[in-house]
Formats: sequence, structure tokens, C-alpha cells
Amino acid sequence: MKVPLLDLKLQYFTHKKELDEALLRVAESQYFILGKEVEKLESSLKEYLGCKYAIGVSSGTDALLLALMALNIQPGDEVIVPTFSFFATAGVVSRLNAVPVFADIDPVTFNLDPKDIEKHITPKTKAIIPVHLYGQSAAMDEIITIAKKHQLKIVEDGAQAIGAQYKNGKKVGTIGDIGCYSFFPSKNLGCFGDGGLVVTDDDKLGERLRIMRVHGGKPKYYHKVIGGNFRLDEIQAAVLNVKLPFLDGWSEKRRQNAKLYTQFFMNVGLAEEEGKLFFDEKNKVLLPKAVYKNSVVKNYHIYNQYIIRVEKRDALRKYLGEKEIGTEIYYPVPFHRQECFANLHCHEADFPVSNSAVSDTIALPIFPELTEAQLKYVVDSITEFLKS
Repeated sequence: MKVPLLDLKLQYFTHKKELDEALLRVAESQYFILGKEVEKLESSLKEYLGCKYAIGVSSGTDALLLALMALNIQPGDEVIVPTFSFFATAGVVSRLNAVPVFADIDPVTFNLDPKDIEKHITPKTKAIIPVHLYGQSAAMDEIITIAKKHQLKIVEDGAQAIGAQYKNGKKVGTIGDIGCYSFFPSKNLGCFGDGGLVVTDDDKLGERLRIMRVHGGKPKYYHKVIGGNFRLDEIQAAVLNVKLPFLDGWSEKRRQNAKLYTQFFMNVGLAEEEGKLFFDEKNKVLLPKAVYKNSVVKNYHIYNQYIIRVEKRDALRKYLGEKEIGTEIYYPVPFHRQECFANLHCHEADFPVSNSAVSDTIALPIFPELTEAQLKYVVDSITEFLKS
């Protein structure tokens, strides 16, 4: 049985008629940049997310970059980011000649550990970028408390988390000063290329973000500030307009798949019960927990990725590949080990949780169109490997 990590063709063929019509509608209009499709998408996402301003941009990376530019992050300023994330989280800081300052992650959620933030704050610190990794919210209450105490801005990296909710039901990305999302094809809401979104409730930031999206020009060709070419094109917006109504259903199906994984792992003795899962000598799998802290407060986890922790991860991945099961490592190298950040002179001992995560985490297939039989085949194959 084949179980790909992701198969976007299944989603496409389910909605082929509407998607093809949307693409043809844009082609026939011959209007490709910041037109009616983008306007419709921004209006729909503003309502969906519950925010005052939603501004379509060219990618999730550009969303982060634009957010920092709008906050006037300058060369030499410091921005605290988790050392365990997709490269863009730290890369955009360096692109502005600011300094990314790395902090360790929580061992349960893989998100920025609030306890590790304050020790990295200096007079040069200007912002924090919490990442809602894999589709689950970071610990925003604690992060907001720290930010207010030190007068820091918060840019939420919700690239993998559109539709995810924090413990009070608020959509992630709408809690800090600016929220950023990605519409990369593999995301729960993905377009046919690159696309992104920035959101805020702040009137001044909303206006500044919108102006800076088009090179900082307002009116056209008149520039009081320097922005960039961060525009979302009509084709991508048209695709997203078709897909957005299905987003919550797709995310809920991912949640159902996660529950099935838990049940199947319980059935073979690799998990005792949901929310109480193991990673020790006897039971060699740790499943993701949709929790906030100490299993007390639950988030609405949308499972953009389904990550387990397992001993002999690399050998397991090779074995699953032989069984035609797709997997991925998110992420094999933390920022503090990246060659391009060697000049920051980070110390390995400062990041014990991240150092562990890069060696024992693996992503399993979780996309909505998977069948129950495919999920069971994945668990049975992992069980075979662990018992061999």
C-alpha cells in the first residue's frame, strides 16, 4: 500500500470544476495584480480570522519581512525567534540586517518556550516572533506578558496555523501586533504557488502594511516610505477564494486522522491513552499532544503536520520509505547550527530541547484525503519496525 506524505491531486480533482473556472475567469479578465479576487479574499479572511485588516501578500516569507519592516526594525535591532522552525522565521530578521536571537522550544508543543525568552532580552531587543508550529498555538499569554513588560512587539508566525485557535478560541495570528500566514501549496489552505497574508487590528499598522506592500507608494509613484513588491496576484487569490470555504472541514479531517493515529497506537500498546503517551525504553513513540500546558488547557490544533518522536528515527524513516510510506523531517538543522548564523556564536548547551527534536522527530502523512486503512498501515509498519 502506498501512503504519500501529501497528495494535492486528490484535493484538486475533488474541486476541479470550481478551480478551473476560477483560473479561466482570471485569464479572461486579464487583470492579474491586486484586483477583485484579492479584494474578495481579503474581505473573507478578515471575517474568518476576526481581525480588522487582512492584506494579501506574495508569500509567507514576505509576510514576515513586511511585518518587521512595518514595525521599523532597524540594523542592529534584536528579534527573538525559536531556534527550531522553518528558515524564514530567522532569515527575514537577517535580511533587514537585524540580529535573530535564538531561544529554545517547549518539548510538548515544539513552540517557543516562554521560560527561555526573558534571559535573551537586552536593550537592543525590539520584537518576538512566536511560531505556531505544525498548527498549534504558542503560549501567547506568557509571551504577551513578557512583551508588555519589556515593551516589545509581537509578530506571530502562523504560516502553518491558519484556522488554529488559542485556548480562548481566538484565531492565532490575531493575538499579537501583526500576524503572518503562508498559502504555500502544502498548507491547510494552499494556493497554486506562493502566497501569504498579514493581519493586524492596529489602524496605523494596517495602513502602513498596505502602503509598504506596493513599494511604499501612496498615491502611486509618491513614496514617503520604502516598501517592496509584496503583492498577492489574482490567480492565487482566485484559487484561495474557491478553497477557503472548505478550510475548516479539511482541518477537522486532519484532527480526526490524528485521533485515529492515537487510537491505532493505543491498540498496539505504544500509547496508554490519549494525552498520556510514551517515549521511553518500553514504548518508543511519543505522539503529538493537542494541549497548551501540562495537559490542562487544550488548543484547537489543525495538524498542518503530524509529528511523532521516536528512537532510531533515521532507521525508521528508511524502513517506512521501503514500505512506500512518505515522511519528512521538520527540521533537521536548528538555526543555532546553521552555517549562515555562525557569526552569532551560539552555544549548543543553550538549546537542549531543540537539539533533541532535530534527531528524533518525524512527520507522518496526515492530509485530509487519507483513508483509515492507510493510517492503520502506517501505524502497523511503525510497530513492525519497533518490534523487529
